[in-house]
Parts: sequence; C-alpha cells; structure tokens
Amino acid sequence: MSITIHSSFLPHIDPEASLAFYRDVLGFEVRNDVGYEGMRWITVGPAGQPDTAIVLHPPGVGPGMTDDDRNALLEIIAKGSYFGVNLASTDLDATFAALEAAGAEVVQEPVDQPYGLRDCAFRDPAGNMIRIQQVG
Repeated sequence: MSITIHSSFLPHIDPEASLAFYRDVLGFEVRNDVGYEGMRWITVGPAGQPDTAIVLHPPGVGPGMTDDDRNALLEIIAKGSYFGVNLASTDLDATFAALEAAGAEVVQEPVDQPYGLRDCAFRDPAGNMIRIQQVG
C-alpha cells in the first residue's frame, strides 16, 4: 500500500486575506480558486511540491449546519483552537524573521521544545495555528 498526503483543509473567514497570507507571506502557489454561490475554495501549496496542498474553505457550510452551530464554529476558529497545520523549514530563524517582517501574527518565537523539536508559531488571518519546525 502506498498512501501520501494530498490535501489538508483549513477554514478561512476572509478569502482575500487568506489568499494574501498563503500566497504573499508564505510564498505558496495558488493552484485552484473556485467560487460557488458567494463562497470560495482556494487551493495553495508550496512551490516544488505539486502533490501537497492546503484547501482554504468557507467554514460551516453543508447540510444540517444551523446558525448556532456556524456561530460556535466561527468562535472556535477565531481562537485558533479548531484547525492548524505544521510546516517545516531548513532555516527556521530566517523563516521566522521573514514572516514577522511581512506582518504575520506571531504566536511563538523560535524555541527548542522539550520533545526535541525547534519550532515557532503564527496565526493565519482566520486564526488557524501555523507551526513551523526546523528540519535538516
């Protein structure tokens, strides 16, 4: 059996702000941008990794989702407690400095974790946690 990660999904609150963050701040490629009935799904991914993507999607859409459910979901997303993604960099300190200079919301500066990783953290415009670890 051969299984790979193809797409992960993160909610967005403001598609333009999320697009600017993932494209302009993180430097990801835009692979797809689809609208339907006032909603928008944007697929982005790191250059050189065409088989790995993040789909930025409107939260709380689908059958059975009540307004109360949607509002609760939006509150959890805004706290950064709902979704996130772990990324990797070969130069964590330089990556951190570039993202901070680009105005990304810093959650944690680079630090050596007790479990053996060195990482940092940011929030995207929707509040999703973006952790970046040192590799190589």
